Amino acid sequence: MDFDLTKEQEMIRKEVRRFAESEIAPVAADLDEKETFSVELTRKMGDIGLFGMFVSEKYEGQGLDYLSYIIAVEEIARVDGSQAATIAAGNSLGIGPIYYYGTEEQKRKYLPKLCRGEGLWGFGLTEPTAGSDAGGSKTTAVQDGNQWVLNGSKIFITNAANEMSLGVTVQAVTGKRSGGKPEYTCFIVESGTPGFKAIPMKGKMMWRASDTAQLYFDDVRVPNENILGKRGDGFHQMLATLDGGRLSIAAMGLGGAQGAFEAALKYARQRVQFGQPICKFQAVAFKLADCAVEIECARNLIYKACWLRDRNRAFEKEAAMAKLYCSEVMGRVVNHAVQIHGGYGLMKEYHVERFYRDQKLLDIGEGTSEVQRIVISRHIGC
Repeated sequence: MDFDLTKEQEMIRKEVRRFAESEIAPVAADLDEKETFSVELTRKMGDIGLFGMFVSEKYEGQGLDYLSYIIAVEEIARVDGSQAATIAAGNSLGIGPIYYYGTEEQKRKYLPKLCRGEGLWGFGLTEPTAGSDAGGSKTTAVQDGNQWVLNGSKIFITNAANEMSLGVTVQAVTGKRSGGKPEYTCFIVESGTPGFKAIPMKGKMMWRASDTAQLYFDDVRVPNENILGKRGDGFHQMLATLDGGRLSIAAMGLGGAQGAFEAALKYARQRVQFGQPICKFQAVAFKLADCAVEIECARNLIYKACWLRDRNRAFEKEAAMAKLYCSEVMGRVVNHAVQIHGGYGLMKEYHVERFYRDQKLLDIGEGTSEVQRIVISRHIGC
């Protein structure tokens, strides 16, 4: 077993960390406070190659392994969850379905711009009444000659309502299978299509500088060639996409935990009470020791899942484990980090409060912690 990263992976970590600390850190708090999605920052992330990292160079991607991409998400999340969300959703949920399931024509049409960071793409699965129950989607698509007519809505969709948004991949009910179960098909819907509206959602507790949208489809017409892959493959495509997406959410948990831990450790070394730095008190030192142990375990778990994925081996169980564990580890770490900061941990001047808020989404997005436990329990034979 070799736990060393390659020289290329180490370089990616170093360069992405440098970018996050020099370009994101100085503006993260202000963007969060104002709930501002930064086009400028997103384009800069595109300039350094953070979009399309696992996509073939044929479509202007980076042609890297999945672990390299996950390391990049981890390093962005170490500084700011909002920008990490833009990268994670832009790659795993936006680019991924088109790259893995799109026709050659669809790939050539959309991927180059997305991989260059010139545009973003949304992943339209969640609906107001269909969250954990993704099979409860109500959005419909009815065939009319060589076109399909979409009606319905989606909610909590990342990267779908800003000026860089080029479109969304939408799951819709297109009929019934034998046995009466719904047939799901995914469609490509470009921004600006008549009847399609994407409205930004404001007032969020977390990821306030990322773009979250509600989508509305009112007799939206798309041509037959806008079907992603084959008719009826939508549910399989969405579930497979979520498997990869869980790794990026896990990376956000790992990176966020690392960032909060480093902030707490720095503060504990500087804060003096009763004549010595508070890190010298066992109550604080043990909290930090526990954080260090859990972060190390989390990193090994998610990196193993990526190792499996990069070798085309089954990784679904490990992805669910990584998403569950890394998300909840960040919860425990940020709780300790705020406690170590004391009253200052509740103030926006100290960034641990932002990590504290951002963490909660990780327990919910791309399958709640409860859903991950269901997935894991099925894999172990329960």
